[in-house]
Amino acid sequence: MSTSALIPNERVSLLSKAKELHIATPSWMYPFKGIYYLLTHRFLWPLIKARFILCAILSIFVYLFLFIFTYIPQVALLSIFQGGLAWVNAAFLVLGEGAAVIALLFEAFFVDQTLVKIVDSVLINEGYTDLVATRRVINYNEPNPLAQLGGPTKSASYSPFSLRLTIEFILYLPLNFIPVVGTLLFLIVMGKRAGPFHHFRYLKLLGMHQRERDIWTERVKWRYTRFGTVALALQYIPVLSMLFLLTTATGAALWAADLEKERRATDAPPAYVEV
Repeated sequence: MSTSALIPNERVSLLSKAKELHIATPSWMYPFKGIYYLLTHRFLWPLIKARFILCAILSIFVYLFLFIFTYIPQVALLSIFQGGLAWVNAAFLVLGEGAAVIALLFEAFFVDQTLVKIVDSVLINEGYTDLVATRRVINYNEPNPLAQLGGPTKSASYSPFSLRLTIEFILYLPLNFIPVVGTLLFLIVMGKRAGPFHHFRYLKLLGMHQRERDIWTERVKWRYTRFGTVALALQYIPVLSMLFLLTTATGAALWAADLEKERRATDAPPAYVEV
């Protein structure tokens, strides 16, 4: 039976078991696991070298521009509502704006295919070559997972551009005007919106259509909220935000691998026991 013929059963299996799949690692931990994994698996390092230096330099220019031209005006605006806290919260606001610019520009135009390669390489390394093979040629004779990645046989995207998400980001920015807790609320709200996008590639590998992805996302929305909140918070770290785009993709792939492990274990027939 061909691999493609198995895909409908796989996606139905995942949807039906959404509430039953119990992963030992909390979803919010995966962005941190991704940092460790990326830094300790040498086969992924060429992907860092290929993009990080250029994008880090561009990140510096983005943040310099925003702090020079937008920080003081935003302090003035926030001071109306927050008084002395305006200086601190305006800094977080600028960091959030910088993270959004970097994510939109770099993820869409510079690193989307890099993120796809990270996800596919990690899944291969974790033993799910058959899953990656549904949408990509696999060079089995190559020495490491990254080298095994051949050309895609179908469209390959880590996360599609979302105009709705961009508009929501702008609309929810005023949450930062709330003293003390405003930035945290903003991270949680946008984390909930952005979290599911990190598994777009995994769900495409399973062959899920838009409606099925929506159903899956709704059933595990709080897991994605926790993942997305931590991932977005890491994006607030200047200069390193580019690196954390890569490590978050690594963490998303590790989470996908754990979901696959649990899903396949529950799909497997019970062990035969002789009595």
